[in-house]
Amino acid sequence: MLLAGTVVVDDSTVIEDGAVVVEDDTIAAVGPASDVTDRYPNHERRELDIICPGLVQTHVHSVQSPGRGLADDTDLFEWLEEYILPIEAELTADELELASLLSYVELLEHGTTCCVDHLTVHHSERAFEAAGKAGIRDVLGKALMDRNAPDGLEEPTKVGLAESRDLIETYHRSHDDRLRYAVTPRFTPTCSEACLRGTREVADDYDGVRIHTHASEHESVVDDVTDERGMGDIEWLHEVGLTGEDVVLAHVILTNERERKLLAETGTHVTYCPSSNMKIGAGVAPIVDYLDRGINVAVGNDGTPVNNTLDPVSEMRQATLLQTIDQRDPETLPARIVFGMATRNGARAAGYDRVGELRAGWKADIVGIRTDTSRAVPLHDVYSYLVYSATGSDVAFTMVDGQVVVSEGSIQTVDAERVYQRARERFEGRTWGE
Repeated sequence: MLLAGTVVVDDSTVIEDGAVVVEDDTIAAVGPASDVTDRYPNHERRELDIICPGLVQTHVHSVQSPGRGLADDTDLFEWLEEYILPIEAELTADELELASLLSYVELLEHGTTCCVDHLTVHHSERAFEAAGKAGIRDVLGKALMDRNAPDGLEEPTKVGLAESRDLIETYHRSHDDRLRYAVTPRFTPTCSEACLRGTREVADDYDGVRIHTHASEHESVVDDVTDERGMGDIEWLHEVGLTGEDVVLAHVILTNERERKLLAETGTHVTYCPSSNMKIGAGVAPIVDYLDRGINVAVGNDGTPVNNTLDPVSEMRQATLLQTIDQRDPETLPARIVFGMATRNGARAAGYDRVGELRAGWKADIVGIRTDTSRAVPLHDVYSYLVYSATGSDVAFTMVDGQVVVSEGSIQTVDAERVYQRARERFEGRTWGE
């Protein structure tokens, strides 16, 4: 397939009249349209307005989609304990697959081609099945919670770690390496030291497995860890082995100088979730400082109950504006930097070497974005449009691993209307946890 249009290769290179050729699951050529067309005259041709790398989100909760709109205007622990955990505890296997599938449809239709997905304690295999059907590139893991958890979610340490191993051996690198595993302790208040150390042991036993958890998200979490362990949350995670180039930490808002040095020295990845952090009143992560230290920072929507959308395009706008107002400096986080965070930085955090840029030999994870809207007129700078003006609803085309999963704005791999109908029947108007 030959895709023709304005090609955004990465966060610094644009080919105004360009083309991308895809063969099987790989990008075969990128360059000026005239040159590429001459070399590949017989390929199916598609005209798109803007062609860019698929967006990568390194912190989402696909299983939480039933809670969209249920827990607005609440603080973190009320949100979690009164609304979200009861949903996770009550979901049947069929409902969990439906919840994840609903999220994957939204992610793909809005331009996310790859995500790191924090699941719940039970029925995680059904999320892997949903991701396989939808066609998304995904790094998933069952949540580990072996203390301070509500009924239906707390499980013995050995049971959770053993099930994690079973899931790794069944699903890790499945679907031609499109699906991978992340060992996923929920966060330090609900995980014992044995659970956290066991997480590192499991991850080390398998090639390419990541570790994904929440960290330093809220004052109450940091205070709890400090009271119990005598150190900060990042310091404690480092103590038990949960820092490093295979670790993705979500939020990371409240950190001290020593913790920031640890993040940089260990190559630990940070996921910035601006909409979630604002909505829950958690604070502003020191992203500019992290970037200045060389820490790899990616972007995530978090879950729909704490964001309300899974739109990675709009999240880029939030990412830069929140840092701008925090620093009181409009040059703080330019559009190009944010675009790189949402593409190549995300792919690095997820563990994919050849994802996040449009280059020959790299994976064909590609998004086509429309410019036939008033928000795109006039269009002076493509990065400005993508970060400040566009939204996920402008995505017309999504390809993952060389497969067209969204065409003309609609998902092709599953029956979206059927997914919506089933989700309305199962989730709307339902009272959870009674």
